[in-house]
Amino acid sequence: MSSNLQSLLEMGFSQQLAEKAIQETGDQNIEVAMDWLIVNSEKYSQQLDNTQPKTEECAANEAEVSRTETASTAKSIKCDECNRLFSSSSEIEFHAAKTGHSQFSESTDEKKPLTEEEKKEQLRKVEELMKLKRKEREEKEKAEQLEQEKRRIQSGKELLSIKKKFEEDEIRKIAEERRREKEEEKKARQRVKEQIEQDKLARKQKAGNLATTPVVIPPVQPSVPVTPSQPKDYKETRIQIRLPNGSTMTQTFGAKEQLASVRLFIQMNRTDLVAGVTEPFRIQTNFPRKIFTEEEYEKPLDILGLVPSAVLMVTKA
Repeated sequence: MSSNLQSLLEMGFSQQLAEKAIQETGDQNIEVAMDWLIVNSEKYSQQLDNTQPKTEECAANEAEVSRTETASTAKSIKCDECNRLFSSSSEIEFHAAKTGHSQFSESTDEKKPLTEEEKKEQLRKVEELMKLKRKEREEKEKAEQLEQEKRRIQSGKELLSIKKKFEEDEIRKIAEERRREKEEEKKARQRVKEQIEQDKLARKQKAGNLATTPVVIPPVQPSVPVTPSQPKDYKETRIQIRLPNGSTMTQTFGAKEQLASVRLFIQMNRTDLVAGVTEPFRIQTNFPRKIFTEEEYEKPLDILGLVPSAVLMVTKA
């Protein structure tokens, strides 16, 4: 169905009249169709009335009308609400659709043919009605679009609120996980320190026991005096640590510090793992290849031959 035909039907014209107007004017535009209806609607309505088959009820009504017909003959149809005269059913339909009037009756007054001015005035009114209906339709469409936009915005706000809540929950989970990891790291460092202190105390006690044991000094044998080279007393050692991903760390330690201090430094500062992730590892030298045992972690660095400098490799346990 074309838009012009739909507009004529919305104005109140019958389906047959509207289709005839569109057919005769080639569906050019609504103004041309309205001009044709104004000029030809009465004639075409009469043709339709003559061609429509009469039912028994219509025949009975016509017989009743013919019997009761008086000398006066109806020449037009009058609107009882505004007293306007109409000569065709299409005009009545259009008037009823435009004004909402529903009370009509036959009249002996004859409706005069429309002058050119009256035709132009009627066409102007039809155009105004069309503009009014178009405006109402546009306002309705605008209101529907506005309502759709409101629903879209509301839906977007709800999604944004859900996303924000999800992100806040994730942030809280990550913060809680990091806090727990820091607590575990702190406890691990404390255990390592306590173990180092215990080892120191054990060594002191062992050294005390050795001091109380009597030592038999053998007689001194005369010998040729030899001037031995005095070994250099290193106080510090520089350790280079190579991680599994190829990165390196360098740190200076005391020569008397235990290898456990190096292990603790690696645990706290290694960069080859994701933050918060820990995994067991071993420390070894490459030349000569030597993997340090748990007992050797308690020995000083100078005893292990890691003074004045050394390169240590970190491997997975």
